Amino acid sequence: MVPMESATHYTLQPIHVLMLSVLVLYLGLYLNRKIRLLAENYIPPAVTGGLICSGIVAVIYALFDLEISFDMQIRDVLLLVFFSTIGLSAKLRTLTAGGKSLAVLVAVAAVFLILQDITGIATALMLGAHPGYGLMAGSISFAGGHGTAIAWGAEAEAAGLTGASMVGIAFATFGLIGGGVLGGPIARFLIGRNRIEARAVETSETDDTDSDDDGHGGKLFNILTAILVLSVCVVLGDSVNRFLFAKGVLLPGFLTAMLVGIVITNLSDTLKFQIHPKTIDKFGEVSLNIFLAMSLMSMKLWGLAGVAGPVLIALMAQMLVITLFTVYVVFRVMGRDYDACVISAGFVGLGLGATPVAIANMDAVTSRFGPSRKAFLVVPLVGAFFIDLLNALVIKGFIGILSRWFV
Repeated sequence: MVPMESATHYTLQPIHVLMLSVLVLYLGLYLNRKIRLLAENYIPPAVTGGLICSGIVAVIYALFDLEISFDMQIRDVLLLVFFSTIGLSAKLRTLTAGGKSLAVLVAVAAVFLILQDITGIATALMLGAHPGYGLMAGSISFAGGHGTAIAWGAEAEAAGLTGASMVGIAFATFGLIGGGVLGGPIARFLIGRNRIEARAVETSETDDTDSDDDGHGGKLFNILTAILVLSVCVVLGDSVNRFLFAKGVLLPGFLTAMLVGIVITNLSDTLKFQIHPKTIDKFGEVSLNIFLAMSLMSMKLWGLAGVAGPVLIALMAQMLVITLFTVYVVFRVMGRDYDACVISAGFVGLGLGATPVAIANMDAVTSRFGPSRKAFLVVPLVGAFFIDLLNALVIKGFIGILSRWFV
C-alpha cells in the first residue's frame, strides 16, 4: 500500500489526541487482562492498544482515502514530565549506590551497539543491499530511534543512499514495536529459569485511601505540590537547555528536565520541603503510558508497507541478537538477581526502541513482581545520555570502515 497523493487529510487536535490516547490505554488494559498471552508476557498496555489504534487508522486510510494525523504537542510535554519524575526519585545516596552498575551497563551498551551494527551490515549484504543501509538497519535506527534515523538518513542520502531516511524511519518504527513486545517475555524467562523470587510491591490499593489524608486536604496538597514541582522541572529544564544551546552544547530536553529534578529532590531535605514520592510516581506512570500510547497509535503503517519485507528480516535478526545478548551478557554482568531481570527488560526496549519503551517494559514487570529502584535509576540514565554519545562514536567508526572497504 503506497501513500495516496489525493488522500483527504484530517488532523486531531491536542485535546482530542489526549482523549483518544486514554481510550487506547483502556483498551490495552482490558485486552491485557482478557488475553492470557499478553498478561503472562507483561506486554505494556500502551503497546497493545496503540498498535490496534494505528492499525485501525491504516484501514481507514486504505478504505476511505482519509489520512488521520495527530497533533503531538501534549506528547512532547509528557516526555518532559516523565523524566522529571525520574529525576525527582534519584536521591544522591541512590545515585552513589548505582554508580558501579551504571558504569557496567554503559560498557555493555557500547559492546552491544557494535554488535548491532555488525548484524545490520551483515543483513544488508545478505539481501544484496549496499552496506550503508546496514547501518540504518543497525544502531542508527534501533538504538538511536526516529530522531537519529532522520538525522543520519539525511546524511546518507546526501552521500548517495536513496531513500535512507524513509528506510531508517521504518526500522525505528518496527524497532519500537519489537522492543515493547520482547522485553516482558525475556524478563519472564529469566525470572522463571533462575527461580528469582518476586519482591513485595511497595504500593497497594490502600495507598490512596483516606488514611493518607490528614482531614484538611492532605491528598490535594500532595497533588498540588507534585504539579508545582514537575512544572518547575519542565520550565527550568527548558531554560537550562536553551542556555546550553546558546553556548553550543546540545542536550535533549528531557535530560535537562531530569537533571533539574535530581537537584530539587536532593535539596528538598535541606530546605525542609517535602515531596510525596508516591504521588510523583503516579504522575510518572500516567505520563509515560499516555506518551507511549500517543507514539504508537500515531504510526503511519501504510508508509512502511513498501519496505516491510527487508525491514522485518532485519528486525528478526536484531531481535535474535538482542535476546541472546541480554540473556547471556546483560543479565549476568548486572548481577543475576531480580534487579538484573528488570534491567534486562529495559535494555531490550533501549536497544530496539527508545528510553520510554525501556521504562514501559520495566514498569510492566515491576507492577507484577515488585519495585526495582536500581533499574529505574540506571536504565534511564544510560538511555537519556550515554547511549546517544556512544552511538555517535560507534556510527562514526563504522562509517570510516565502510568508506574504506566498500567504495
